[in-house]
Amino acid sequence: MRVLVTGGVRSGKSRHAESLLADRQAVTYVAPGPVRDDADWAARVARHRARRPAHWTTLETGDLTAALGTPGPVLVDCLGTWLTRLIDDAGLWDARTEDVSAYVEEQVDSAIGELHDGVVLVTNEVGWGVVPEHRSGRLFRDLLGEANVRFAEACDEVHLVVSGRVLRL
Repeated sequence: MRVLVTGGVRSGKSRHAESLLADRQAVTYVAPGPVRDDADWAARVARHRARRPAHWTTLETGDLTAALGTPGPVLVDCLGTWLTRLIDDAGLWDARTEDVSAYVEEQVDSAIGELHDGVVLVTNEVGWGVVPEHRSGRLFRDLLGEANVRFAEACDEVHLVVSGRVLRL
């Protein structure tokens, strides 16, 4: 089973995604977000780590394709932080929208090619709020929305988490 878990920030997505693999012995937890030297970010990462079973392996990488190629159950948390890292690492925040879109589409295609049973992906819903004031926010919103559609199409189930409640779409 391939599952995409989506919802708003702090909605309970990660807890739900973790519960889907809680009975598995060897899970690779992929943290694809940007590396930050930020106390708040470090505290958030520490809370997530403390909540996961000790026998799960954590893989911090921006190479989502390689991470998804890992045998056995894989949990990716989350596609939004992966997208941020992807654009950061490629230095594309100020590039033409068409160029950024093409690059992200290639990366999404590559990652989708590695999806296998036992993969759970976490992502954020970003299109339900106000239109971001800045170009980077609009670019991120649009790219993540498009990536979410592509990953959802490749998954067997999509779970929407709202206030800790799960709706299977």
